[in-house]
Amino acid sequence: MALYLEHFGLHEPPFRITPHTDFFFDGAERGATLEALAYAVMHDEGIVKVSGEVGSGKTMLCRMLMERLPRDVETLYLATPSLARDEILHAVADELKLELPERRTAALRELQEHLIRLYGAGRRVVILIDEAHVMPEDTLEQVRLLSNLESSRHKLLQIVLFGQPELDATLAKASLRQLRDRVTHSFRMRPLAPGEVVRYLAFRMRAAGYRGPDLFAARAARLLARASGGLTRRINILADKALLAAFSESAHAVTERDVRAAIADSEFAAAPRAPRARPALVTTGAIALGLLLGAALHWYWASAQALPAPVVAPQATVPNAEVDAVLDLLEQAEALATMDAETPAVPEPMLSAAQRQRLEAYAVGGYKLLSERLAATREVLERSPDERYALELFVTDNAEPARMERFLLRARDMVPLAEVYLLPVSDRRMHVLFGSFASEREALEAERRLPPKYQHAFRIARRRFGELRDEM
Repeated sequence: MALYLEHFGLHEPPFRITPHTDFFFDGAERGATLEALAYAVMHDEGIVKVSGEVGSGKTMLCRMLMERLPRDVETLYLATPSLARDEILHAVADELKLELPERRTAALRELQEHLIRLYGAGRRVVILIDEAHVMPEDTLEQVRLLSNLESSRHKLLQIVLFGQPELDATLAKASLRQLRDRVTHSFRMRPLAPGEVVRYLAFRMRAAGYRGPDLFAARAARLLARASGGLTRRINILADKALLAAFSESAHAVTERDVRAAIADSEFAAAPRAPRARPALVTTGAIALGLLLGAALHWYWASAQALPAPVVAPQATVPNAEVDAVLDLLEQAEALATMDAETPAVPEPMLSAAQRQRLEAYAVGGYKLLSERLAATREVLERSPDERYALELFVTDNAEPARMERFLLRARDMVPLAEVYLLPVSDRRMHVLFGSFASEREALEAERRLPPKYQHAFRIARRRFGELRDEM
């Protein structure tokens, strides 16, 4: 393992399948989902639901939420949801270090009184239930009763359910209508689209210490995206095996052959398809499909006319070579159309090698939020056309890492942190930006929605991404 890490210039494995919050990818709307989830937990009094396919990143999101919530929040994480109705009540009490009587009504009353004491001391309690799709209906009903615990004015428990899509089907049952009505916010973890997989691979590599050019060739990344179905756990498994294949050949780039070797070494069931591209992106595939179908059918009918009339036999016959050939062509056409429809072209990067080096030269000093926002800044600079706008909140000539980390800690209570970008243009000078907007009008509307504190304290400017890149 040490030789493998040294070969690629890594300080730790980039594609572990166990959730590691330092490797949280906030692209593909995940950062925005985290911010919205944290806001819902802190400012709403209903049950929150997060669903997604196995391996889509739900547990990572759960761990990130635990880190994101304020220190005055008691976070209870329940990872064994197959508990019986009475067992979940005592599991909550165990997490709170509370002894409960055996009788259910007395236990609920004792738990409520304890929660009221915590609330009076300025502490809130949030229960995060992982794998909630396997929870028995009786236990889900107990969850509903827990959500009813309240003081004279406020709910005493906030509950978040994480589960696979089966959770949606379970909550749709008539017997669980009352629980379903308590769900005030629902989030869905979708698979990554192919272009997002490319950015995800680059992000994980850099989070693990890699500082070279993109290691996964574009065709290799697209193949990996198709094989994984956009599910992050599968991406991690395939990417790790592909890196090992490249390492075994002393190569410093991952090719299609490496990814194919990784796929052959993995046994995945059919994955849900990643989000489809816009219809405009299907044109090439549709043309190719038409050409292949036309050629296949023309060849088949021409061959059929040249053959003598078939003799009708009472027994079944095996498909002849001509039919097999047509079917092969049809399969190729379908595969080509599917590939084009679901694999949008990866956009050309907007940053030069020198500009990337300038971003990477800024020493983050191990500060987590700062590191995350710098990685997100590179991503938005790479993909945003010159004519898009950002709001420049301020420019500082004292971009000391500890100072910028403190700013981010304060900012996440004011605005969605996933929309804050930090653009260092020298060792000391940094632009602090917000958002990415299609027009100056959109940027102006977003500026008017900023917190009054920001509008008064900062001299906000609307800047085009082309201008910002030119200043690097």
